[in-house]
Amino acid sequence: MPERIFIFDTTLRDGEQSPGASMNIEEKIRVARQLAKLGVDIIEAGFPISSEGEFEAVKAIAEEVKGPVICALARANREDIDRAWKAISKAERPRIHTFIATSDIHLKYKLRISREEVLERLVEAVSYAKRYTDDVEFSPEDATRTDLDFLCKVVETAIEAGATTVNIPDTVGYSVPEEFGRIIRTLKERVPNIEKAIISVHCHNDLGLAVANSIAAIKNGARQVECTINGIGERAGNAALEEIVMILKVRKDLCPYYTGINTQEIYPTSRLVSAITGLPVQPNKAIVGANAFAHESGIHQDGVLKEKLTYEIMTPESVGIPTSHIVLGKHSGRHALKERLRALGYELTPEELNVVFERFKKVADQKKVVYDEDLIALVEEEIFRVPDKYRLLNLSVHSGTVSIPTATVQMEVDGKVVMEAGFGIGPVDAVYKTITKITGFKGMLLDYTVASITGGTDAQGEVRVRIQEDGITAIGQGADTDILVASAKAFVNALNKLEYLKKRKLRGI
Repeated sequence: MPERIFIFDTTLRDGEQSPGASMNIEEKIRVARQLAKLGVDIIEAGFPISSEGEFEAVKAIAEEVKGPVICALARANREDIDRAWKAISKAERPRIHTFIATSDIHLKYKLRISREEVLERLVEAVSYAKRYTDDVEFSPEDATRTDLDFLCKVVETAIEAGATTVNIPDTVGYSVPEEFGRIIRTLKERVPNIEKAIISVHCHNDLGLAVANSIAAIKNGARQVECTINGIGERAGNAALEEIVMILKVRKDLCPYYTGINTQEIYPTSRLVSAITGLPVQPNKAIVGANAFAHESGIHQDGVLKEKLTYEIMTPESVGIPTSHIVLGKHSGRHALKERLRALGYELTPEELNVVFERFKKVADQKKVVYDEDLIALVEEEIFRVPDKYRLLNLSVHSGTVSIPTATVQMEVDGKVVMEAGFGIGPVDAVYKTITKITGFKGMLLDYTVASITGGTDAQGEVRVRIQEDGITAIGQGADTDILVASAKAFVNALNKLEYLKKRKLRGI
């Protein structure tokens, strides 16, 4: 009989710790709602003690999102646990997740305490959390570099103190599948009270083995997997939720387990997280990448046309990738647009739909067809943006083989219209120097990338930029059939996000 694997999604906590991927409260709630629609069992909503903004986001998710367990992270101390509980106390199903490092490396250099003190602290923390809720998870940080005998003692002690889930993190992505599986198997065999708790795993991808380690753990007794959408997270990221779920679904012959995930929501969730965080999904990314179901080789094309199973081990539809990429054109109406957006995971108010429809018509007039990717970029740009200090009104660029690139930019700054002109070594440089002159930006442009959202010469171009000022990093996105306009939109979007993050920093959030 297949066994259930619980999916613990930490996109909003560990995933948000990716450089530049910070989300505001509204964005976190949007992602949390989509995760609930996806069918994850537990949402780790954040680390409430870390900032006031983080606390408010976790609290809002706990109050508004129903279905999954809502979990808050806390270090092994009373202040963290009190704050975590205050944030999630109104959740339909709250969980406190407390942790302390257990490896000798961390004990010696970070905590500077003994193993005995670690055991005392974890008992106090788990017992204290247990006063608030029966659902308590404990993690021994850096478990895979912890002495195995001591790790067994730590896990046994945590369960005795009341932990109902014990999570074994490969915190720095150090382990390999055979070794990690052996650690989980050893805990199953040597911890006398292990059956009183669910074994969870949390794998990082520093050696590219997070998913493989997670699967090895499942095969050796783990029944909860901690993961993120698109595998985002600190450093090289976390185990990718979509990969773990589809491995279990596709390879039932070797992995007789199941999850509660609605796999048709995988792709919409992936696109939403990418759009909100500004972290693009690489084209060759498993399951959700643009090339995941693309076939260019003649031999492959011939095989797929005759029988999809020749080169496709799963269907695009099974993970929510639309079967038809040609969806809408200039003759399409509001109802068709609304239904397509609903299929992509967007529930808009009538007012929001009107805004999107007006912009859709303009794009449709410029293109023969409007693709799903166009719609996603359009909705994210028109509806889900941070409050604007800056707004691009008009842009005119003159450039050529013998002329000096010149840009004239008209913007609205705090409601006041400002216009400037400037030169550059290229048209984009001219645009950015002029916008910099208007806004007074004193930081650096760290990254500038351009991609075609769809095929064809009439395709919308999508520009992503990463900027930094005073140690604060922001990512901006812009899409337009004119790549210079898209570039300006992306820069302005990044500047607005930078202003938002500056205000949060000033408020101590």
